[in-house]
Amino acid sequence: MTLRISLRNGEQMIVNGALLRAVGRTELYIENTVTVLRGREVMAPEDATTPARRLYHACMLAYIDPAGAAAHHDEIIGYLEGLIGALESHEAKAACAAFAQKVAIGDFYRALADCRTLITYETVAFARAECDAA
Repeated sequence: MTLRISLRNGEQMIVNGALLRAVGRTELYIENTVTVLRGREVMAPEDATTPARRLYHACMLAYIDPAGAAAHHDEIIGYLEGLIGALESHEAKAACAAFAQKVAIGDFYRALADCRTLITYETVAFARAECDAA
């Protein structure tokens, strides 16, 4: 199955660990299995400022570097344990469980989607805590 990706001028993507940048509007057709992250899915290390964001970043590194995924596994588990303890809602804990299942079978790309959900839960929890403190 062919994957079609359209990139805007200057948009970045990672393919098998290599950072690519589009010059002009670009269409790519990927015809075999590779690890691909589009620019909006890539998180820079300096943006990993919260527990859920650090979890996302570690999972992203495991995804783009399959040979080194085991090295990131302990880091992912540590961040996940901390996040589970910090989140209170049942839905957030269910998202943590779904994330953990995907990581356990090495499906890091789909785990990243769960992690984006966790970032949203974390943002809401931080906002709620800020309102309660005020």
